[in-house]
Amino acid sequence: MPLSLFDKIWSSHVVKTIPDGPAVFYIDKHFIHEVTSPQAFAGLNKRGIKVFRPKQVVATADHNVPTLNQHLPIKEELSRKQVQALVENCAQHDIELYGLGHAYQGIVHVIGPELGITQPGMTIVCGDSHTSTHGAFGCIAFGIGTSEVEMVLSTQCLLQNKPKLMRIVVEGNLQPGVLSKDIVLHIIATISASGATGYAVEFAGSAIRSLSMEARMTICNMSIEMGARCGLIAPDDTTFNYLQGKPFAPQGEAWTQKLAYWKTLFTDEGAAFDHEIAIDAAAIEPMITYGTNPGMGIGISKHIPFEAEVNADDRSGLQKSLAYMGLQSGTPIIGQKIDYVFIGSCTNSRIEDLRLVAGLVQGKQKAPGVEVWIVPGSKQVEQQAKAEGIDKVFEAAGFQLRQPGCSACLGMNEDKIPAGKYCLSTSNRNFEGRQGPNARTFLASPLSAAAAALTGVVADVRSLL
Repeated sequence: MPLSLFDKIWSSHVVKTIPDGPAVFYIDKHFIHEVTSPQAFAGLNKRGIKVFRPKQVVATADHNVPTLNQHLPIKEELSRKQVQALVENCAQHDIELYGLGHAYQGIVHVIGPELGITQPGMTIVCGDSHTSTHGAFGCIAFGIGTSEVEMVLSTQCLLQNKPKLMRIVVEGNLQPGVLSKDIVLHIIATISASGATGYAVEFAGSAIRSLSMEARMTICNMSIEMGARCGLIAPDDTTFNYLQGKPFAPQGEAWTQKLAYWKTLFTDEGAAFDHEIAIDAAAIEPMITYGTNPGMGIGISKHIPFEAEVNADDRSGLQKSLAYMGLQSGTPIIGQKIDYVFIGSCTNSRIEDLRLVAGLVQGKQKAPGVEVWIVPGSKQVEQQAKAEGIDKVFEAAGFQLRQPGCSACLGMNEDKIPAGKYCLSTSNRNFEGRQGPNARTFLASPLSAAAAALTGVVADVRSLL
């Protein structure tokens, strides 16, 4: 019987199937951070039990950390307490922690792949919805709640119902200036922010296969924004070449053995999916959101839509979203004033993203009145940017290269967008207040963000290439 990639990984990790109930599902790797782990550890301590397999848990501080002066005490009291609790809990339970000051510290979904911890065929969880990022390596990776964090810490297993399967096939060549962020924003705008609810989504097709690993991570990162349980892409030579030589990747004979297994991780010809969608890559232009969920997106040349032009799921909330954003149906998105540009988050903070931005802005200056924050996803990305002179390019352009962390993606730290201000962001969510109380967010690619930084308005990056 032909099997999908998801089926192959799922079946090899089911410990036990409960009749008329969920499966006991084994977890290979568990990432934790400071926000969703304190209550889980408190639960363990209350029950007087230890972490079952601490060597399969990796911790880092990312959500609450400042991105300036990380050598100083954290100013915000709640953030400081949560980061300190992570330090204490990891020490108590013998868990590897890449905290502030560590060479491997960074956003949890950036450091896993760049260190070679994330590998094909794994099951990966974290108390963070964007754990789907790791699916770019051919993993089943998904976010879990705090009670489930405690369950995995104590048993290395979860109770899971198998999701339905969807395949989204993107064929053809992308236009110049169109990135993987544009692909996934186009998909979400096409099917809506709830269009993949209840599904595990495999991304396939020639356009997906042509992407780098970092670009694939952006696609899978935002699969959760279409309601999917997880997103995944079959591993191939691009995957294997990316992993080889990473600090925690297999070496020698272990590499040879793992590689042989990884090469079996693909969807068989004739495998069944509950739903399939075809996307023409050539039809995708640079994308930008206009509303308050990631499905409210349009091509950069389009006007802000009327109710009849949007997904049925968004019609009832369209006017409320536009009122919050201070926008009007029928007007062009190009030319909209921008106050802040944020390039970072687990979606777009990798070295490839920074290289793309630096390539566009080299020798140019940011527009007056625009504040530009570039926040690398990890210490390794930060150091690589400095080694390549990217920091000097940003400095000359008037951009601020900060230190690693989730930063203005979610306004849980000191990096918040002021009320009423417009931020063009490479992050993954544009919910009301996500980047700070009453902040207004446009989601777009790193190239589109760079174009806005240079012009001071929403601009079509293709005109600058």
